[in-house]
Amino acid sequence: MEFFNNHKKLFRTAFLFFAGLTTLVAILPALNNQKNNQPLPGAEPLSADAVKGKNIYIANGCVGCHTQQIRNVDMDKMWGARPGIAADYAGIHRTDFWRNTATLMGTGRTGPDLTDVGNRQPNKDWNLVHLFNPRTVVKESVMPAYPWLFIIKKQPAKNDVIVSVPKEYLNGEEGKVVATNDALYLIAYLQSLKQVKLPDGTPTPDFLYKREQKQAGTTATSKELDGTALYTANCQSCHQPGGEGLPGAFAPLKGSAIVNGDNLELYVGIIMNGYDARAEFGVMPAVGTNANLSAAEITAIMNHERTAWGNNAKKVTEEEVKKIMDFVKLQAPK
Repeated sequence: MEFFNNHKKLFRTAFLFFAGLTTLVAILPALNNQKNNQPLPGAEPLSADAVKGKNIYIANGCVGCHTQQIRNVDMDKMWGARPGIAADYAGIHRTDFWRNTATLMGTGRTGPDLTDVGNRQPNKDWNLVHLFNPRTVVKESVMPAYPWLFIIKKQPAKNDVIVSVPKEYLNGEEGKVVATNDALYLIAYLQSLKQVKLPDGTPTPDFLYKREQKQAGTTATSKELDGTALYTANCQSCHQPGGEGLPGAFAPLKGSAIVNGDNLELYVGIIMNGYDARAEFGVMPAVGTNANLSAAEITAIMNHERTAWGNNAKKVTEEEVKKIMDFVKLQAPK
């Protein structure tokens, strides 16, 4: 009983037991994981601006609504090309000595998953408008606005980043919306979130519980796909529900010469590889490639755009689109 009566021996033993157990249960497995799981080839470390943006992302509680984990279920396929693996998080380090807010995988998905948002929505203009007031580009959005990350100036400086915000969202204030450094840092972090491709020859994990799909290559497949829903999921946030776009930011599809024209190669190429229309518009990302859209899905989107909002162009067939897609892929820059 002397051991239990000697507080020095008791506390020393308890400390050694705790330290040993921590080493066996936490430290050694963590070191083993670091050894076995390395970042994928091509994974880029965060830039200095992106690191600052990550801290702003944390400070504003973005992880409460957005996840960064693509589960291996079919319903998550819209967020990335493959399910997440351990190597996707191997290059993430502690925030600092005191905080271990390294991975921001999250558990709630009130907003979309952001694992691959840098590929899905790389347009800085869209991200800034969305950050100032999400309702500007997505009227049904429940995301809060972050106006404190912007300044309204009557006379912006030469190097200021001006955000194209419609007047109705300025609450009567006069001037131009200018992004602060914090806003630009946050966008830099969001644009850095890109799912890295697996090395050549590495099998891609399958998404589980796939929905049954009819055999591709038939006209029935295209007819059964909902072009309106596909447009809503992939195009509407920029081009708007009525196809009118956003003046000064995103090109309109209503009355567009490309949408209504006969140059299908250009049309499909824009959807697959993106497009830099004119200086006054934001650069369109490679929506079709990033979302891994099939020929049937692109056909449904095109036919929706060519027959909606007063557009009255001839519908295209899946066979036409498939043939052009194969050619566009060959011509796409590596």
